Amino acid sequence: MAEVKDLEQATPVTEPAAAAEAAPKGGWAAKWKDMPKKKRRKLIRRIIVLVVVIAAAVGAWWFFLRDKQPEAQVVTDVVSYGSITSTVEGSGLTKAKKSETITLTTAGTVQDVLVTEGQQVTAGTPLFTVDSEAARTAVEKARKDVEGYEKQLRTLQKDIAGLNLAAGYPGKLMETVTLNPGDTITKGQKVAVLADDTRLRLEQYYSYAYEGTIKVGQTMDVSIPSLMTSVKGTVEAVHMVSRITPEGSKLFSVDVLVPNDGALTADMAASATATVNGETVYPYEAGKLAYYRTGDLCSTVNGTVISSDLVDYLQVKEGQVLVRIDGEDSESEIFSVQQSLEEAQKALETAQKNLNNCNAVAPIDGTVIEKNYDVGDTLDTSTSSTTGIAYPAVIYDLSALTFDIRIHELDINKIQVGQAVEITSDALDGQSFTGRVDKVNINGTTSNGVTTYPVTVLIDGSPDELKPGMNISAKIVVEDAGEVLCIPVEAVNRGQNGASTVLVAGPGALDEAGNLADSSKLEEREVTLGRNDEAYIEVLSGLEEGETVFIQNASSANPWG
Repeated sequence: MAEVKDLEQATPVTEPAAAAEAAPKGGWAAKWKDMPKKKRRKLIRRIIVLVVVIAAAVGAWWFFLRDKQPEAQVVTDVVSYGSITSTVEGSGLTKAKKSETITLTTAGTVQDVLVTEGQQVTAGTPLFTVDSEAARTAVEKARKDVEGYEKQLRTLQKDIAGLNLAAGYPGKLMETVTLNPGDTITKGQKVAVLADDTRLRLEQYYSYAYEGTIKVGQTMDVSIPSLMTSVKGTVEAVHMVSRITPEGSKLFSVDVLVPNDGALTADMAASATATVNGETVYPYEAGKLAYYRTGDLCSTVNGTVISSDLVDYLQVKEGQVLVRIDGEDSESEIFSVQQSLEEAQKALETAQKNLNNCNAVAPIDGTVIEKNYDVGDTLDTSTSSTTGIAYPAVIYDLSALTFDIRIHELDINKIQVGQAVEITSDALDGQSFTGRVDKVNINGTTSNGVTTYPVTVLIDGSPDELKPGMNISAKIVVEDAGEVLCIPVEAVNRGQNGASTVLVAGPGALDEAGNLADSSKLEEREVTLGRNDEAYIEVLSGLEEGETVFIQNASSANPWG
């Protein structure tokens, strides 16, 4: 008890044990002073025991449990050559690369159904026939509309050629109208008379006694008394009329064409004689020369005069422009008719297509996967579908299957046509297939701030196991580095300066079990890295084949000490 005594003597009256019992009356110091010595010794002994127990417990925890903390898990890997393949993943639904929905836009009654569901057909195979009076009527109406607009357009185009009013044949102008620039001219307005005086016509009468002796093409001598000369003429026509003279003679008429070198004019007296069997045949009386032909020169358009060369007795050539007209109204009319014609042609094309569909044939090789009508059914395009279009049959070309996947905007630039695709299906567990990227669509769709792009994949060989509508998972191989020096991605540490480092084991760093034996023999080495996939990354420099690198377990604070 000596140690207790010493503690008692060394303990001041203000120690915590005494102070803890302080009371309003006198406090812990007063109570400790008044407490018997025996009781004070007992209280001190309890306090000492409590302190010793606590210290022993702490020491035991430190001794027995400090080495029981989870050790850092050290994983190693050997630098070696391996294949690095970068992929982009997606999913979609299989579908036939080619499919055709046989549509009908004209109501009618099904006459014949020539195929069944599941039947293999080739392009051109008859599918069904439909009787439609409405389709035939629509074609006839559309064809008449097209013909009407074509005729109207031809007329307008002919008329608009009159914007440059020209002579239709050579001759001279007569009865001309004075036109000045800016004058208004109307369609059908007469501006001159054009007389063809390049040759003249002479009508002569002869006795029936000479019937059959004067023939078309025969040369005759035409006498022009006023010019005291004669010219050669040619019989143009013979008319066996029955003109009776006052003397009772019966006559027939002959038209003689007389060439004009410029000296002859209309209304000149003339007579034509012929020589038959050495005998001269004279007309009953002289006649008068007449222009070969005359015609009114009229405007074919409404417009404004730009220029005019109309002069009485002006000799003109065929095609010579006489009046120039601004026909803006006519050009607008032509444009309007052209628009109407185009619409009518489209209507005819549609009507003809509808009529042709009444005898529908397969447009592609494939399998009839859907047949919706039987003989006697009525096709009502107003109620057959939400679009108003009946579709009696659907054909799939199952020789080639495709599917579409959506690719994230961050990956779309990696995708190219022709890239290999690894394909699996949940419906075909354990089976895998291959394909190729067939199309990359640059028309993206944005949702929730993320843009994706559709990519079409063509499945190799069109396996029988795959059916249209199956769910597909795909990995597009965007890059295959081949055999390269590589390490696990987890072995790489990224420094604050952007450099990449790995921990490499030197001699003696590991024990025989592969555990870390001496952390001082670890080397932090900077490396240059290349391509990577999900698990491995290419090493371009800094490591050699066969070296060991360390991978720190995520649960470890610092396995390297």
